[in-house]
Amino acid sequence: MGMIIAGERSGVGKTTVTLALLSALQRRSQAVQSFKVGPDYIDPMFHRHVTKRACRNLDPVLTSEAYVQQCFAQHSQTADYALIEGVMGLFDGASGSDDFGSTAHIARLLNLPVLLILNCSSLARSIAAIAHGYRSFDPRVNVAGVVLNRVGSDRHLELLTAALEPLNLPILGVLRRQDEITIPDRHLGLVPTAELENLNPLLDRLADLGETCFDWSQLLPLLKCQPLEKSESKIQVLNSKVRVAIAYDSAFNFYYADNLDLLEQLGAELVYWSPLTDSALPERVRGLYFGGGFPEVFAAELAANQSARQAVDAAIQSNMPTYAECGGLMYLCEQIIDFAGQSHSMVGILPTTAKMGKKLTLGYRQATVMQNSPMMNKGDRVWGHEFHRSTLTHESDQPLFNLEGYHSSIPLKSEGWQCYQLHASYTHLHFGTQPEFLKRFLHQCSQFEGH
Repeated sequence: MGMIIAGERSGVGKTTVTLALLSALQRRSQAVQSFKVGPDYIDPMFHRHVTKRACRNLDPVLTSEAYVQQCFAQHSQTADYALIEGVMGLFDGASGSDDFGSTAHIARLLNLPVLLILNCSSLARSIAAIAHGYRSFDPRVNVAGVVLNRVGSDRHLELLTAALEPLNLPILGVLRRQDEITIPDRHLGLVPTAELENLNPLLDRLADLGETCFDWSQLLPLLKCQPLEKSESKIQVLNSKVRVAIAYDSAFNFYYADNLDLLEQLGAELVYWSPLTDSALPERVRGLYFGGGFPEVFAAELAANQSARQAVDAAIQSNMPTYAECGGLMYLCEQIIDFAGQSHSMVGILPTTAKMGKKLTLGYRQATVMQNSPMMNKGDRVWGHEFHRSTLTHESDQPLFNLEGYHSSIPLKSEGWQCYQLHASYTHLHFGTQPEFLKRFLHQCSQFEGH
């Protein structure tokens, strides 16, 4: 089985509860597999730090309903317990007209119980109306219990318990207002794990919270995994390994675990390196992969590492196949202008500057390919996701993608760059249901003869 953590609304509360449960399970030396609903990168970093297992994203928009089911079955069967952190509110999906991609949608797809977190601040009997509304809104969703969050006192808890009693809805956890643990955040969400010096003490506090604030006698049966038959992989791999350099450090760490696994399954030998600290590319690599992250936060350090920038520039100009998304695209620009207005030199392969601003560009995108790239052919279509606060001072004259929103009448401009053997875009992609794009990329890498 397994269980899904859903929140009355988005916020740190849902993540705090998830990490408290994961940390407490890990302290008990239990093998637990975590998942995250939606396209988020940062929450899974925290999951992985706790469980020592890669967290898997469950996103039917970027992949498919069948892929979500297959992914959950494959990775939960090797663990004792499975826990899924939801996204936003329980029924908040990709649009306002339905709940496709929501936590409720995933709960139905996987037939899993939901643990609903309720913000009880300034509420007493009204909590029953809220809980009843969530449970009755879609009877197909099994709300197995609630966690009462921000409870102010013993008397407050008595009032809440009395209000919920007629609903026969188990209270599986109680978090007091004084128990709140704040996880540092910034402009795109939580601060990633690699940047938090006090992370382990914070997780110890969350484990203490998890051990004392939840009803484990009722929770553990809900979390317990059921073994399934293993399925054989049908992916065809290359005849020989192809070395691909993965930019991975504090500036670049937004990667879906499934994408990296798929690359390896297809025949790639992944070699991790740091544009922040390494002076050169790894030896004998035949392709480059730059994920997203926070290059704007580390722009000064990236600029100072001139030898790495020159190595990347030379590799791309020699037609080494390169894939870059969002933060990776920013690194390949001439400059990054940070939030303070300071300009920092970058690789310069793209004749444009990435400038940070207050406006958040966010949402699912259906991208139609307008130019052949080392990964895609003109006319291909793929679902992706944008999430950034930077804009480019100049757009490509021949953009890579034409973008459409998800069930939106608002027109979107084209974006992305293709030059040399480079595919660069703001759009984050998950290749789980379209491995042919990675196959094409690795084939191009295998044809590269060096620089």
